[in-house]
Amino acid sequence: MRIANANLMKEINLNNVRQVMKRVTTATKPQLASLTKLSVVTVNSLVKELHELGELFEDLTVPSNGGRPAQTYRYNYNFSLALVMYLKEKEGQVLISATVVNLENEILAKDEHIIPVFERQFIYDIIGNSVALYPSIKVIGLGIPGQAVNGEIKVSSHHELTGSRMIQEIEHQFGLPILVENDVNAAVSGYCMKQGEDEKQYLLGLYFPTRYPPGMGIYLNGKILKGNQGMSGEIKFLPDMPDWSLEMVKDTFIDTICRIIQTVNAVLAPDKIVIYQDKVETEIWTPAWEAYQLQHPMPIYPQIVFQNTFQEDFEAGLRWLTLKSLEPDLPELR
Repeated sequence: MRIANANLMKEINLNNVRQVMKRVTTATKPQLASLTKLSVVTVNSLVKELHELGELFEDLTVPSNGGRPAQTYRYNYNFSLALVMYLKEKEGQVLISATVVNLENEILAKDEHIIPVFERQFIYDIIGNSVALYPSIKVIGLGIPGQAVNGEIKVSSHHELTGSRMIQEIEHQFGLPILVENDVNAAVSGYCMKQGEDEKQYLLGLYFPTRYPPGMGIYLNGKILKGNQGMSGEIKFLPDMPDWSLEMVKDTFIDTICRIIQTVNAVLAPDKIVIYQDKVETEIWTPAWEAYQLQHPMPIYPQIVFQNTFQEDFEAGLRWLTLKSLEPDLPELR
């Protein structure tokens, strides 16, 4: 038990130094000791290990107080890279986006491919080429319009993906962990990250794509709530929903949004609901929502925010979640 605790303590301290270096970029050992609250002896050992791994580089030497110049170390943000991919429909075809980012969330490469129909082999080829060009890729993030359970895509607005075990195949073929996130959850994460939302904020995101069923993401305590087998937020299964594949008049669309808000507010009571849609203008929505509240009063209502930044939030959130998955999940020391 003592050996286990000692090893765990070392990993915690190592991660402490790592996180500080990510934040400050460059530091001397005495500076690291001050910032991490660790002893200089401990910092010496940990810096040596991170330097040997290639996670830290030796940088400039700087004057010290009366002694010999101190060595500065620089964090290597390219030590681990992430390949972030997503699929979406574009003008009746399939768009596949692939982005390589480093630990500073800096985009090193970005490519978009449009193919007439979805083909798994095309995705495998993109991954293979990316890994060959950037061997430091240590994780793959994949954004999909749907939900994956145990490596199988169970629900998707794209029928070609439903029932697919593409995730397991990618893990097996390339030997890399893969983080799969649906588009709404990623967008909500991106919105909260960009807005600097308090981790205690309780927020829902509703996404209404054109001619596809809507989805919902639930953000609480700095995390996305996924529910049993990741199936939370599948609001298309609510009763009395319209046929989302058909053209919908504004009045019907507004009434449907109001009923969905009333339902999720009664069950979840969030502080804020962010709505992504491009069918109804705010000046039309606001009086309609106020009239609905008069007809269907509830004790409390969330703040409603309309956003037109779904794609931007989705991409930012997917990159952030993928990079976050590279952080070590260390248990508490007992």
